[in-house]
Amino acid sequence: MKPLLLIDVDGPLNPYAARPQRRPEGYSTHRMRPTGWTAKESAKPLRVWLNHGHGAELLALADAYELVWATTWKDEANDWIGPHLGLPRLPFVDWPAMHGRAPRGTFWKTQYVLEYAGERPFAWIDDDITAMDREYVDQRHPARTLLMRIDEQIGLVRGDFDALADWAA
Repeated sequence: MKPLLLIDVDGPLNPYAARPQRRPEGYSTHRMRPTGWTAKESAKPLRVWLNHGHGAELLALADAYELVWATTWKDEANDWIGPHLGLPRLPFVDWPAMHGRAPRGTFWKTQYVLEYAGERPFAWIDDDITAMDREYVDQRHPARTLLMRIDEQIGLVRGDFDALADWAA
């Protein structure tokens, strides 16, 4: 069975923290209104920067991984993000609770990532992974893991895709 590749959207695919006045090179701007983006947050649609080349890079990894959304967008990543990247509908982690308390100072997603993965090996790309998450996963997960923290100002880069391919090999 192939390892999972758990994919966060905001940070890895959408470098939301890049300087707002300048779109990152290679990215295009999209305006979106996913369910979670309410008028309370902003009257304007959400600005999302996407690099269309990332879709091909992820599809190239699909030979070695089962691709899974691990994002607060949940299934809406299939409607709002995937089509812009040329990705098919992917399974997604359906978080039981979002932004809640987490064990031992870990990121709130970490405990649910472990539940979702079961005993399968997995790689996880997210902008909120810390050393605490790595330690927590190392102590509790029986299979190989790769937790990659992606800079939310830059997003995924060539070296990240290479590292994911090398790890799967």
